[in-house]
Amino acid sequence: MINPTWLRTFCTLVEIGHFTRTAESLHMTQSGVSQHVRKLEAQLGQPLLIRQGKSFTLSSTGDRLYKEGQKLILSLNDLEKRLGLDPSHEGTVKLASPGSVGLKLYPHLLHLQKRHPKLVIEYRFAPNSEIEKLIADHKVDIGLMTCLSKLGEVNLKPIAEDELLLVTPPAIIAPNWGQLLALGFIDHPDGPHHAAQLLSANFPEFQNSSQLTISGFSNQINLILEPVSMGLGFTVLPSHAVGAFKDSSKIKAHRLSNRVSETLYLGVHANRFTENKVKTVISEIKKCLQDRLEEEKKA
Repeated sequence: MINPTWLRTFCTLVEIGHFTRTAESLHMTQSGVSQHVRKLEAQLGQPLLIRQGKSFTLSSTGDRLYKEGQKLILSLNDLEKRLGLDPSHEGTVKLASPGSVGLKLYPHLLHLQKRHPKLVIEYRFAPNSEIEKLIADHKVDIGLMTCLSKLGEVNLKPIAEDELLLVTPPAIIAPNWGQLLALGFIDHPDGPHHAAQLLSANFPEFQNSSQLTISGFSNQINLILEPVSMGLGFTVLPSHAVGAFKDSSKIKAHRLSNRVSETLYLGVHANRFTENKVKTVISEIKKCLQDRLEEEKKA
């Protein structure tokens, strides 16, 4: 394989046409320039220059090497520039998160993309177990999780708290245990876990989720509150999912006396350089979630 440093020296010499001025241009000694040319000739087994005192002309091999080498040098220069720029608002950034926070975050990031069209957001909703694997396998740049990871490749930092809310039809003003039993539970994949966390902290009668009559189920995060809005039951969801529901007048979100929250963690690969475009998206994520937290404190 041809040494790119020797090749760069040779191409510069051909362009300048003088050993001393080439050495000055490359901040080398004249003997260093000659040495690079001799090493190329030794590697190729053919003369590159036809020397005539202090001047020279190219051999046929030297001419071919210069024409092809010049293309390679230009390509390497372009690569150096591209890598060195590391733009903050260009390129694709891949994310994954649970659906609850995604309902809040994805539209916000689309506005970021609209401001910077060369920045492309690829967003997928996934459970925690899948998200940590996506991070570990370099398939996403950023992963948001609601639990700690067991994989050493995943670096997590707490970024926000997502409060769990009891959500009922709007006619329920101050929910009691009897009303909840009568309504029935609108279940979802995290339903039993969320219900156990919030209801056990606020209703002494609650022992486990099997006490609740299931009156509906959806595994689509944006559809879970539809049956609640129609008076078909109640549910427990993180605040980001509740805040994203468009028909907020048709539901009632209750902040109970004993508040319960999930910690939201931002994850990246532990051994991966964080590009500027990824830093831009991380900054926007923090801003979005912090603004949401301030809104909740005022509520």
